[in-house]
Amino acid sequence: MVSFNFQRPKWIPRWLNVPLVIVVVFVITLAFFGDNNYLLTSKYRKQINELKSQIKNNQDSAAVYDAKVNELNTDNETLERLVREKYGMKRTNEEVYITDIP
Repeated sequence: MVSFNFQRPKWIPRWLNVPLVIVVVFVITLAFFGDNNYLLTSKYRKQINELKSQIKNNQDSAAVYDAKVNELNTDNETLERLVREKYGMKRTNEEVYITDIP
């Protein structure tokens, strides 16, 4: 048998060996250069959080509009007031005068 006698250079530390270097290079490659790298993951996580906050805001505003619709469907006085103020409608036997006073 031939024995392989490798002398490590003095500038290489004793704890540094080939399998350790291979594992470290592999981990760094996966962390920064793979499909699921750290930069893309953090960017997607930030985007998910922003979209979740937008969903919460939209749900809150949808709840407000649902309450308004429910109020208009159930309360005739509110519906009449809204129609008179916003759309200028009137009853058949009344006259409405609209003035713009600054």
